[in-house]
Amino acid sequence: MITKIDLRETLEIPVLETSSAIEQFQNQSLRPVLKLQNELYLKLFSTYCARQNPDFNSLSAAKKRTFIEQSLLKDSVLKNTFIGITIGMLTLSELDLYILESKEYNRRMITMLTERIKDQTK
Repeated sequence: MITKIDLRETLEIPVLETSSAIEQFQNQSLRPVLKLQNELYLKLFSTYCARQNPDFNSLSAAKKRTFIEQSLLKDSVLKNTFIGITIGMLTLSELDLYILESKEYNRRMITMLTERIKDQTK
């Protein structure tokens, strides 16, 4: 049987002795999930843009970046949807770790997602 971890690509991120448990979870669990779900995040954000800002594609690069940042910071429905998509790909043991520091992991997820979307939006 294929597990959620089997679906994820292995990322070559070195584990440093100085890395905190939060950094290790981010690099070993969150980043692979974000990479796996990348197309889904992009499609959902594209749909969101079409509803919220039909002129998004005609904005300058700087304004697009600002719109992306503000959307993921201020639109709680969008933010919680992205967090839910990510959490849904965690294993039960990863979920236990996530619950311990959920506020910090959510902040890191949104930061990473913001950068991912900005980097892939032209």
